[in-house]
Amino acid sequence: MPSKSGEAQPSEARSRAEASFKKEERAKDGAKAMVEYQANSRMVREKTERLKALRLAKEAADKEAERANKASAVKR
Repeated sequence: MPSKSGEAQPSEARSRAEASFKKEERAKDGAKAMVEYQANSRMVREKTERLKALRLAKEAADKEAERANKASAVKR
């Protein structure tokens, strides 16, 4: 007949194993979340840079068009 201490040891070992497994799973989830966060941050930076370049190009084109309009108005 198993004693109570004999029954407790396997359940304690199982509890420790489950806790260890859960800890590893949390660590894996955390690492995955960090990779996703960094990828999203990189995409936002790239999109922001692209939009800034487009805005600056539009502003430069608008200034050039304004100069051309002023130049043609002066010639009339």
